[in-house]
Amino acid sequence: MWLGERVGAEVEAKSYTREERQRYREKVRQNLDVFEQMLAGSQFEFDRPMTGMEIELNLVDEDYQPRFANAEVLAAIADADFQTELAQYNIEMNVQPRPLPGDAALELEQDLRASLNNAEVKARQTGARIVPIGILPTIMPEHFEGEWITANNRYTALNDSIFFARGEDIYLDIEGPTGERVATFSDSIAPESACTSVQLHLQVAPQMFAAHWNAAQALAGPQLALAANSPFFFGKRLHAETRIELFKQATDTRPIELKNQGVRPRVFFGERWITSIFDLFEENVRYFPALLAECSDEDPAALLAEGKAPTLPELRLHNGTVYRWNRPIYDVVGGRPHLRVENRVLPAGPSMIDVLANAAFYYGVVRCLAAEDRPIWTKMSFSAAEENFRRCARDGIDARLYWPGFGEVGADELVLRHLLPLAHQGLTEWGVSEKVRDRYLSVIEGRCTTGVNGAAWQTARVEQLEAAGEDRRRALSRMLGEYAERMHSNEPVHTWPLDG
Repeated sequence: MWLGERVGAEVEAKSYTREERQRYREKVRQNLDVFEQMLAGSQFEFDRPMTGMEIELNLVDEDYQPRFANAEVLAAIADADFQTELAQYNIEMNVQPRPLPGDAALELEQDLRASLNNAEVKARQTGARIVPIGILPTIMPEHFEGEWITANNRYTALNDSIFFARGEDIYLDIEGPTGERVATFSDSIAPESACTSVQLHLQVAPQMFAAHWNAAQALAGPQLALAANSPFFFGKRLHAETRIELFKQATDTRPIELKNQGVRPRVFFGERWITSIFDLFEENVRYFPALLAECSDEDPAALLAEGKAPTLPELRLHNGTVYRWNRPIYDVVGGRPHLRVENRVLPAGPSMIDVLANAAFYYGVVRCLAAEDRPIWTKMSFSAAEENFRRCARDGIDARLYWPGFGEVGADELVLRHLLPLAHQGLTEWGVSEKVRDRYLSVIEGRCTTGVNGAAWQTARVEQLEAAGEDRRRALSRMLGEYAERMHSNEPVHTWPLDG
């Protein structure tokens, strides 16, 4: 199982001395040099490309308010595939890596549903329920006034390091399309815990990494438009996928003076198309100071000289604190190194069929875009891809974006006319069965033809409840209760009724 980059992995210390930070920097640079040598001459595992998935989840009580009890819930679930996350109302479900071909996705859907249903039964024994959603709509500022952070040295060290680097409280400022706005200060990274996602992993050969990463970057905007599921935060209607801007702001180590100088944020879309995975790791080392400074006794150069694969723990730890939306991953399993693209764009939820539909769309389209004779990144500027990402996070399925050959086009039209056929083609080339393609890509088509994704459904339902006389908090709670009920039915969100 791929656990090397799991954000919840424990560290030994909660803080670090100046000497420890200096030694860590030296070890990271040594790791980077060895990694460069490995790319030039080592054998990486990619004969049987594997996919993997992580799903972050929220815990709520019977009134659908956040329940800060992940230690108790995890003890009840008693399954190593479920782990802690940043806040006590978060847990994460890790999915065993598996190949894509055939009917594997259908088996995965059944496994995920069974696993989640079992976890839900155990969680209810502790007074909690489990909800996969991009941002828990009922989370409010007062929920972070008590003990919110999970008891894990890594989370404490991250929180303290971010604020030490920043030197002042974090300012959150996000405005929605109707003028509703969150503008507030935070003295911790607690708001970041509201951002719960699905992470998709794809194992690739070293020489194909750049093409797959570039393709994933180009696709990030359309992914968000289709899958947006985070329209509410602190009781306000904000972006369709508020999680994107919230995560960027809530983990920002830069005071305003460094922003004005153009210093890069830790939540980083990137700034150019790449030619090698080394470009990304080298950027991480050059631009981003360490947040965690945990050193190992590994001598990577000596291991490489012996013909063994070093684990490069310092480089991997540092990479795990630079929050790219498509992150490069180096890992070693069974003594053999491999490389992965970790796609971090998607929000959690709504239902498992929606999650699998989002994954099928991504894996299919990325395969085609990466293999094109004249790839999209030779026809579109990187800044255009980033602007697409920003627009689609803000406007969701109603977004308009730029795409070569189409000019400015609605996201729904682009998907129906161009990207959905590519998804079918790519999944066919992966060896995925027709049954799988039809089941999941029909969900993507349904969202485009109805104009409904998770964010659209949440927003419309809250508007209905408010029109019927409910205040915002009550409307959010009722909507979330209906969401949770329909999520367990495993019907895709675009088919959910709006009449309660």
